[in-house]
Amino acid sequence: MVELTDVSTRLDLTATWVGITALVVFVLAYALVIGEEFLHLRKSKPVLVAAGVIWALIGWRYANAADAATDPQAKLALTQFAEEMVRHNLLEFAELFLFLLAAMTYINSMEERGVFDALRGWMVSRGFSLRRLFWITGALAFCISPIADNLTTALLMGTVVLSVGVGNPRFVIVSLINIVVAANAGGAFSPFGDITTLMVWQKGIIPFSGFFALLLPSLVNWLVPAAIMSTAVGAGRPAPITEQMRLQPGAFVIVGLFLLTIVATVSAHQFLHLPPVLGMMTGLGVLKVYGWTLQRSAIRQSARRAERHSVDSDNPFEVVSHAGAEREPFDVFKHLERAEWDTLMFFYGVILCVGGLGAIGYLEAISHVAYGGFGATKANVAVGLLSAVIDNIPVMFAVLSMQPPMDVGQWLLVTLTAGVGGSLLSIGSAAGVALMGQARGTYTFMAHLKWTWAIALGYVASIWVHFLINGALFTGVAIR
Repeated sequence: MVELTDVSTRLDLTATWVGITALVVFVLAYALVIGEEFLHLRKSKPVLVAAGVIWALIGWRYANAADAATDPQAKLALTQFAEEMVRHNLLEFAELFLFLLAAMTYINSMEERGVFDALRGWMVSRGFSLRRLFWITGALAFCISPIADNLTTALLMGTVVLSVGVGNPRFVIVSLINIVVAANAGGAFSPFGDITTLMVWQKGIIPFSGFFALLLPSLVNWLVPAAIMSTAVGAGRPAPITEQMRLQPGAFVIVGLFLLTIVATVSAHQFLHLPPVLGMMTGLGVLKVYGWTLQRSAIRQSARRAERHSVDSDNPFEVVSHAGAEREPFDVFKHLERAEWDTLMFFYGVILCVGGLGAIGYLEAISHVAYGGFGATKANVAVGLLSAVIDNIPVMFAVLSMQPPMDVGQWLLVTLTAGVGGSLLSIGSAAGVALMGQARGTYTFMAHLKWTWAIALGYVASIWVHFLINGALFTGVAIR
């Protein structure tokens, strides 16, 4: 991590017009983000603009302060401070960006090879009852999200629910809410399950295995509302789907490479003390090499088919069936293009905006009030409630930027609450926002709100279980 200029150089801008203007710009930008569903304005656009405006204000203020300084060392420090702060935040974003880009490419590759379609086809074709599908999709969402991410998991399971719930909006609504809760809960106990856990792990605050202490609290967080909502699911049985889903060549190999990439990423961080992004990018390189072999194989097979057709076909009007052939050669760069670029650019804007508010002094002031005045437990529970309204990514990044003095138990608590608190409202997590778009008009903000009370019971129960089983981790010895 880059070293920043001495913190004594930082100007307290919280009460100045620069600081107040920057705060207003951020609030307005985030209001547009929250209204994305109604305005149809991609969430990355307002925060990208806000980040530029906030840092322009900070840079202008420090440039004026440097011009007014008489001491050469103070002038140099003031001149460099804003630049070094921006570079510090850019490094935070670069590690997160490259990590997610590699993970998204693997997920897109598995989707193109038919892995998720095969899973969906297997589930739907079994003719399960609606209530059993409610529990199966929720359980799979909880189990898949720690390996994939909660957004991809929610979309996959949401497709299953929408496929079997045609004409049954009550089943669709309750099942999609169940998936959101399960995906967010499952992502809370794994560094790969949510952006918030990934950020905490990359900071080195909690080791990889340390997150597994949240397994039982996360499970309770899902099971409590799921048990309540299951009573609203009918006992009917959807019509079975007999469509056959075929895996494309190399599907299982890509799944294996993804698992090996995860192992390499964890090993690089745990044993070699290298940034996790190095393991992910190495795995992406391996995927590209394997993609090249798939391309060469597809080209050879296509050439052999063309040769057989030219030799065996005497009738120029004969139609040759290519059933079972690949639709097109594997191209890893197409899967790179299909990454969630709006989401990645949103992360850039959020990290730069929150970093700017930190440079102004707002995060330090909030830290003193929240963690110094109310105490770590109340502050961390409030973080989860706040993440239901504001996306958990800027909330967690703000906490990490504050670096409040907390023990392992409290850091796990804020990781849990930030991860599962977004389930309280449909706009509180990427999984909920994505499913509102996928099931537009059926799964809505108000439909989710009707079950917020049940989700809140799970939220409270998960915190209680965390204190119950992980009490030994609340040592009072702060780690940074």
